[in-house]
Amino acid sequence: MQGACTFMANDKLKLVAQPQEYFYEMLGAAFKRRSFRPTPEAEFYIVNLMNQFMTTDALYARNADGKHEPGALALLVKEAVEAPSAPTQRTMFRQVGDVSLYTAGFFQDSLNRKLVDLDYYIDMGGHAYREAASRHEEMALRQVFEELAGRFGQFVDVLAEISDQTMSKTERDLLRLYDNWITTKSERAERLLHEAGIIPTRSTKKNIQ
Repeated sequence: MQGACTFMANDKLKLVAQPQEYFYEMLGAAFKRRSFRPTPEAEFYIVNLMNQFMTTDALYARNADGKHEPGALALLVKEAVEAPSAPTQRTMFRQVGDVSLYTAGFFQDSLNRKLVDLDYYIDMGGHAYREAASRHEEMALRQVFEELAGRFGQFVDVLAEISDQTMSKTERDLLRLYDNWITTKSERAERLLHEAGIIPTRSTKKNIQ
């Protein structure tokens, strides 16, 4: 079945024939729960982003020559700044923004085990979308990138909520979630901890070793 994909929902595998419609429904429900109202254009962009990143290959940004670039996002931003033309620059900044948004949303719990944390991806992604917007001549896309840049953290939380619905949580995951809350004070992380019966204390600070 072309275009079909499998997701974990309520601890059961679910085959989805039309992933874009599925993503649209999940996003709409998540936005409603959070009383978050993005523009239709931004919502459409996120749906397409999720559909695109269904393949792992799309998670890798590309350099100015169109080749996969698995290096640090900061290096890709440097290469984007040094690119010879505005179209190439905005394409590369958009890719950095896209990868940052998807990674921060769907894999943020695993970021606590890496040298770069969630804040890094949020900062890089917001900056990249802002730079893409400043280089875009088409007003509609410029406004979408400006919205993604200005509300990047909120979009990350929405994607993270969708990620929560498609995978099960173990006790280790809850510990990572708590560590994430200590670092970012994310409303989503706090709500999930409450749902798991864990009441975080706002005076708690992360130990720096």
